Amino acid sequence: MKAMQVALAAGAVALLASATQASAQNMMGYGQKNRDKANAPQYIPPMKAQEKIFPLDSTWTAVSLNGKPFAGAERPSFIIDKQYRARGFGGCNTFAATAFPLKEQHLAVGPLALTKRSCDKAVGASEMQFLTALRTSGQWDLVGSQLVIKSQAGELRFDRAL
Repeated sequence: MKAMQVALAAGAVALLASATQASAQNMMGYGQKNRDKANAPQYIPPMKAQEKIFPLDSTWTAVSLNGKPFAGAERPSFIIDKQYRARGFGGCNTFAATAFPLKEQHLAVGPLALTKRSCDKAVGASEMQFLTALRTSGQWDLVGSQLVIKSQAGELRFDRAL
């Protein structure tokens, strides 16, 4: 009988040792899996670019349209106030319109109210190109110290007036 108790005790010790070893291996495997997950590259969603705020109540003087500089002392200019009223000078005539800066740096300009002064032919043509580009504007951006408006008719560049 004593031999049987010793054999049972030895079996229990062996079983306990086997279970402890298996548990330790499982724990090591679990820890390894967690370490692998911690070291695995994680998906980080792309950050959305910070949206810029349109500079209301600033007067802008035109520098160029499609890379061609505006000549003469009477360069086109405009301002959009806090009530979203745009007003300006096209090179010969003054104009007014509603203008709304939209999300994702878009700009919507409504129909233009324009004076009808008699202008030199070249100045009148330059003014029409400017007003068409402004009226069909799509997107705007601040690049350095310049305001850039992109439209169907091309790219307008402006300097901030003092």
